[in-house]
Amino acid sequence: MTVTPSIDPARLLEEQLAQASPDLLRELLGTFINTLLSAEADAVCGADYGAVTPERVNRRNGYRHRDFDTRAGTLDVAIPKLRQGSYFPEWLLERRKRAERALTSVVATCYLLGVSTRRMDKLVASLGITSLSKSQVSEMAKELDAHVEEFRTRRLEDAGPFTFVAADALVLKVREGGRVVGVHALVATGVNADGHREILGIQVTTSEDGAGWLAFFRDLVARGLTGVKLVTSDAHAGLVAAIGATLGGAAWQRCRTHYAANLMSVTPKSSWPWVKALLHSIYDQPDADAVHAQFARVVDALAEKLPDVAEHLEGARADILAFTAFPKEVWRQIWSNNPNERLNREIRRRTDVVGIFPDRTSIIRLVGAVLAEQHDEWAEGRRYLGLDVLTKAQAVDNTNTEEVNDPAPQALTA
Repeated sequence: MTVTPSIDPARLLEEQLAQASPDLLRELLGTFINTLLSAEADAVCGADYGAVTPERVNRRNGYRHRDFDTRAGTLDVAIPKLRQGSYFPEWLLERRKRAERALTSVVATCYLLGVSTRRMDKLVASLGITSLSKSQVSEMAKELDAHVEEFRTRRLEDAGPFTFVAADALVLKVREGGRVVGVHALVATGVNADGHREILGIQVTTSEDGAGWLAFFRDLVARGLTGVKLVTSDAHAGLVAAIGATLGGAAWQRCRTHYAANLMSVTPKSSWPWVKALLHSIYDQPDADAVHAQFARVVDALAEKLPDVAEHLEGARADILAFTAFPKEVWRQIWSNNPNERLNREIRRRTDVVGIFPDRTSIIRLVGAVLAEQHDEWAEGRRYLGLDVLTKAQAVDNTNTEEVNDPAPQALTA
């Protein structure tokens, strides 16, 4: 039979939008569910509500109210009662199982968004759901663990080679041994054979030392990281040494943004504008030969007035000009870690809300989930680098630059 709708959807939506109620979604969903229940009850009765027809086989007899937990909150569902027999929709018979799944999804999503367990009771109350204990919240949040672990331990060889890799670390606070300490979240990204960016890995270490970075890169190599031609990072000695020890044949590009800050540390403040302008002029050249020629001119100009600055710049020549061995089309993507700054800001936005993590596992859970989310967005988006450019970059021979780009201690002085 044809069921005539008992509400005017367009008029209802217009009224609700005019009210600008914060509970709009919950009210609309509640209205829809109650209308659906009423239509199903009419179908069981064989006739529309109040209609007089010989096809009718039963009659309505009021309602019984039930709470129905959904992602939009707890709804007051009015289930029609019948004079003969009973009516109860099958999809509501499993309401407790559905509520559990919905609550788990809400809590896990909110944890992903950086909401700490201390604030979760207030959050779920605002959603119209009964409060949860902190232990329940923590248990529900662990639903993400399996997904994150699978993501951060996945094999990489099928997506390789990864021509360009970038590495960075973020300092986060965690409670350990009854005190709050800082730990380092090590993150690496790369450009795969299809030209898309990927999150390669995430690990948490006590300090950003050589041992931590060495273990991190060894794990990436063991999982199938191959074909790396250039790694971009800051000049942390342990990081650069780990690159040299694990990624044979890969050149190292010192992040130009980090280096600019390092150079300013040995430059008189009054000379900052002039030195910054000279440094930027090196990167503004049209080709590799012009870049090297301008570098030499800048060093000569600085040697007269600021010999210490000139010496610092000359010592970093190989480190900050490694990008010139690759096609100009990719220079902006490889001469600094700036492309990763948006990723770092997103991680900070989520982790700052939490503040102090209860343990390292929770850091992996949250940061890993954020990275997995970003990884999926990159995979579905447009290519980061074209395939023709990647082919040219893979053909670059680094054997002539390995010695000058060797991460020796003197080249790491900030």
